[in-house]
Amino acid sequence: QLQLVESGGGLVKPGGSLRLSCAASGFSLDYYAIGWFRQAPGKAREGVSCISSSGDMTNYADSVKGRFTISRDIAKNTVYLQMNSLKPEDTGVYYCNAARGWVNYWGQGTQVTVSA
Repeated sequence: QLQLVESGGGLVKPGGSLRLSCAASGFSLDYYAIGWFRQAPGKAREGVSCISSSGDMTNYADSVKGRFTISRDIAKNTVYLQMNSLKPEDTGVYYCNAARGWVNYWGQGTQVTVSA
């Protein structure tokens, strides 16, 4: 079965850190561009970060630059999103997406809540 499974979300205080994981099964992430997206209550889903299929290019939304880092471990078939200096506005459900041409896979999402 082809799927992506996110994990690592939770409740954290402002200024804290979390590391999200996106594990793929049934296919290799090595051939896919991977993106992290988030959706806050009442808002549209937005792109947070992405990494190219070759792993040598990354991109970040302006709102997370300098605080978030995307990386991947091909051996573990997993992509990570290290989130530091978290802010309340980072709260939302975080999804990972694997894209290759017309093919897209989405995970089920993991909740991140930043609150004092």
